[in-house]
Amino acid sequence: MKTLSIDVRRAEPHDARAISEVHRQAWQYTYAGIIPHRALGQMIERRGEGWWRKATSGPATLLVLDVAGEIAGYATLGLNRARALPQEGEIYELYLRPQYQGLGLGRMLFGEARRLLKSLGCKGLVVWCLEENENADRFYRGQGGVDFCEGIETFDHRQLKKIGFVWP
Repeated sequence: MKTLSIDVRRAEPHDARAISEVHRQAWQYTYAGIIPHRALGQMIERRGEGWWRKATSGPATLLVLDVAGEIAGYATLGLNRARALPQEGEIYELYLRPQYQGLGLGRMLFGEARRLLKSLGCKGLVVWCLEENENADRFYRGQGGVDFCEGIETFDHRQLKKIGFVWP
């Protein structure tokens, strides 16, 4: 009998290529038809292996979801960037390769990110997602997030509404 190892850990510089690939796959899957094609392509290309290598030692914490030695997802987190909100922590991004979605691994990664923010003394949490991203909307509501605030993101002159979910 073979045991499958699943681990959430801090990203290391040698993870950069795999994280870049997770980012590319997840963003193409998630945002095709939501974010204009040209803007989406530029955003993905900007975050190549070198960008992610620097991110492993940047100010935000970068976690990876390692499934049997393959990086299946990542999350970035740190202090809340929206200073008008009382929540102190923020998960900036949480993405999984499409083939790993819907298996409960996103909940695992989200839970570890929340625990880490709490252990760092952050009171409360905010996560933003585009309103048209129905999977993320459903995911964050399912994790107990409350639709608390709204904002706008602009991509190639197209304005998209974003929702801020909060947890106490």
